[in-house]
Amino acid sequence: MRVSLSRMSLLAVCLPVVAAIAACSQPPAPAPAPKSETPVQSPVERGKYLVTTGLCNDCHTPKKMGPNGPEPDMDLELSGHPEGMVVKAAYTPAKNSPWIVAGLGSLTAWSGPWGVSFTANLTPDPNTGLRSGVWTEELFIKALRTGKHMGTGRDILPPMPWPFIGQYSDADLKAIWAYLGTIKPIKNHVPDPIPPVTSR
Repeated sequence: MRVSLSRMSLLAVCLPVVAAIAACSQPPAPAPAPKSETPVQSPVERGKYLVTTGLCNDCHTPKKMGPNGPEPDMDLELSGHPEGMVVKAAYTPAKNSPWIVAGLGSLTAWSGPWGVSFTANLTPDPNTGLRSGVWTEELFIKALRTGKHMGTGRDILPPMPWPFIGQYSDADLKAIWAYLGTIKPIKNHVPDPIPPVTSR
């Protein structure tokens, strides 16, 4: 009886120790997946976010005068320089002026040493915008990567920050293209750039 009682006492002491050791040697339970702080965006939603935070409206949307000064005219969202606002020549600063760049009141045309640049119509208008049949997603991305109009033509002129936008991922540039295809199409033929005046 003594032997079996001591065995039982030993067993009573050892079993919890063995159970504890066995529990410690088990792999830990997988941690629950972290909850995403932001919901997954569709390409169009992502494109809208990038266009908005990338300040595309600052140049590509004509301005109207509001109570606090010029503000984007969202009825003309991303339609570029208005075709009816004719600019015939570059701005010529006064002699010895420190000012070398000028912007039209609409902030859609810019004059500087490069001549005059006009902001493009980014709407999906089938005649004058990005869905005219001339542009494709591939050409759009190539232009922003190379700084060349249509990816192979003339330089994309200031103040367009293509060197920075061109560093977006392919997925982000495709998202911008997707979003621009969903905004209101606006028929607006933007003029070609005006070359700089060459000194004689």
